[in-house]
Amino acid sequence: MIAKTNGSTPTNGAQNGAHAASATVSRVSAREVPAHGGKLIDRLVRDGEAEDLLARARTLPAARLDARTGADAELIATGALSPLEGFLGRADYLSVIEKTHLANGTLFPIPITLGVPRADASKYRAGTEAALVDAAGEPVGTIAIDEVYEFDRELEAREVYKTTETKHPGVAWLFEHKDEVGLAGRITLARRTIERRFPAHHRDPAELRALIAERGWRRTVAFQTRNPIHRAHEYLLRCALEITDGLVVHPLVGETKGDDVPAATRVRCYEVLLDKYFPKDRAVLSVFPFAMRYAGPREALLHAVARQNYGFSHFIVGRDHAGVGNYYGTYDAQRIFDTLEPGELAIQTLFFEHSFWCRGCGAVASVKTCPHPEDQRLVLSGTRVRELLTKGDAPPAEYSRPEVAAILIEAYRQAASAQV
Repeated sequence: MIAKTNGSTPTNGAQNGAHAASATVSRVSAREVPAHGGKLIDRLVRDGEAEDLLARARTLPAARLDARTGADAELIATGALSPLEGFLGRADYLSVIEKTHLANGTLFPIPITLGVPRADASKYRAGTEAALVDAAGEPVGTIAIDEVYEFDRELEAREVYKTTETKHPGVAWLFEHKDEVGLAGRITLARRTIERRFPAHHRDPAELRALIAERGWRRTVAFQTRNPIHRAHEYLLRCALEITDGLVVHPLVGETKGDDVPAATRVRCYEVLLDKYFPKDRAVLSVFPFAMRYAGPREALLHAVARQNYGFSHFIVGRDHAGVGNYYGTYDAQRIFDTLEPGELAIQTLFFEHSFWCRGCGAVASVKTCPHPEDQRLVLSGTRVRELLTKGDAPPAEYSRPEVAAILIEAYRQAASAQV
């Protein structure tokens, strides 16, 4: 069950669909949505303090950040992963894996850790500092080392991802980094670790909270996606917008697996869709630069935690949220919210069934609203859509807006040309 911290009636996790939730949506303002753990963390230093920190960092042993840990570092520093102030130590690491909570009892479903090569472990000692450096070896900040410890990647894979198969991209990442030890401690950043590829849409939690407050949105819903938005997604967005004041399409643009549509292409799709089909005063595009884990239910919880930190009062959880292959049940990512105790999250979830274009209804519908047989329902698999796009054919208009299809076709054409 999910409850708000302002004492109002909890929203039951069984409320699948905006039509069911519309009567019970609370009047929660952006300023009233607390950061997870009660405080929005800020571990970024600026100006002269930043220059001093970088100068000191150049004298310290270095711990290298990759695309994933670099994104984690900035999201910790800007508060998106509050209440974390640094990378987890062993007690928190094991508690998160085994209990989906930090050692102090705070909900946190996926371990956020920093690994360094085991061969270099002697360089790092508890009670000292290390420099955090980027791929070029340039310092971006420091970590105050609390401990150096051993990971349990087998346990992490089995409990967090529910599989030890390396076909799973999240598990593959873990085992590729199996010969590492954990470096735990509070971080301080003096430079950004994420390339701002979409500056018009890149907002830290404090910035997005300020935008929500400026617009006067008392109830703001976030939509998480790592895919282009098709007509069924639109249906979810419109339902959610009917019962809230503002919508933020909040796509994940961090590291994803190789066959996902690239972030730059997806962002162009989001831009054209919001520009042509949504009210400009009630819908915003803002990116979420987190690296995808594909952890299904666990990741759905973490995505909700992060969106609470960004100041959203509501969060859409659809079918197979953060899933990959057949590793998770279609609605497992919704059911996991029913395992929470009241008050563990302040954000409210909106659950939706699988949606599709129904010829009988003449509209997008879901299994909860459509009375027609399956042969009236247009459901295209991702594989089939990719086959059409690769051939330069647009999916049916009932599946995808033509402007979105045109962007995708051109992207697939360019990718094919680059391979010749």
